[in-house]
Amino acid sequence: MPKRAIKADKAAPAGGPYSHAVIAGDTIYLAGSVPALPDGTRVTGSFAEQAHAAFRNLAACAEAAGASLDDAVRVGVYLRDFDDFAELNEIYPQYIKGDHLPVRTTLPVPLVGFDIEIDAILYVG
Repeated sequence: MPKRAIKADKAAPAGGPYSHAVIAGDTIYLAGSVPALPDGTRVTGSFAEQAHAAFRNLAACAEAAGASLDDAVRVGVYLRDFDDFAELNEIYPQYIKGDHLPVRTTLPVPLVGFDIEIDAILYVG
């Protein structure tokens, strides 16, 4: 089965020449989602406001690919300030649920202009 690129109309526009998601067989790869609105406006404000916006974008990309974040097998979270880790852990279960939670990597990175970026790999087989 060939790979198929997905554009999510309900998510913020891709920030460069890449797809929101790629479906390859039973696996869906979601590009990094940042805190922005579908019109491209950046969400500013508290870490929580930015995190919720980024998760909403990630969920919209999963939905556009015919899946949900409940199908995640791996989640990557990138934080500008690792002091936000505890708050991330409070927000995370609102979007990533289920009895079989995915693996997750959380890294501090020098993000510019926003506090969080999230990507994921989903399995729908």
